[in-house]
Amino acid sequence: MNRPDFDDIFMELAVNLAKRSHCIKRHVGAVLSKDTRIISIGYNGPPAGTHNCDEEWPEEGCPRDSKGGCSLAIHAEQNAILYAVKNNTSVKGATLYLTLSPCLACSRIIYTMGIERVVYLNSYAEYKGIDSDEGVDFLNKFGVQAEKYNGKLENVTHMM
Repeated sequence: MNRPDFDDIFMELAVNLAKRSHCIKRHVGAVLSKDTRIISIGYNGPPAGTHNCDEEWPEEGCPRDSKGGCSLAIHAEQNAILYAVKNNTSVKGATLYLTLSPCLACSRIIYTMGIERVVYLNSYAEYKGIDSDEGVDFLNKFGVQAEKYNGKLENVTHMM
């Protein structure tokens, strides 16, 4: 029996978590791990207790903010970090697995919180149609190891 690498296990979980998202535009999942243990998970969507975008605005999604972004959404990595901190769990030295590379704002949070490694499946720049992954560039510039996932997703639960 082949034992899967932790990168594969955690990325597969992030992909499956993304399916929980209520966002109309994009489903993103996150897994925060430390010493081969999961310390927190997250997916993008509105804060608990507010509107679920796909239920409240099923056609167009939530209203846009002044910059054209979602007015309610919390990014998957923000949700994972916030939940860990809310529960007094240190994220310093952790690894963050994401289905979409972090935006620049999230990368600043990742760096500030002391997360040491980020593994992402898809490029935010490609999704947004911009030249570079500013968040990844920022992380690498300031010593956070940010890398594109290159493993195999063999155990992802497919939606019907």
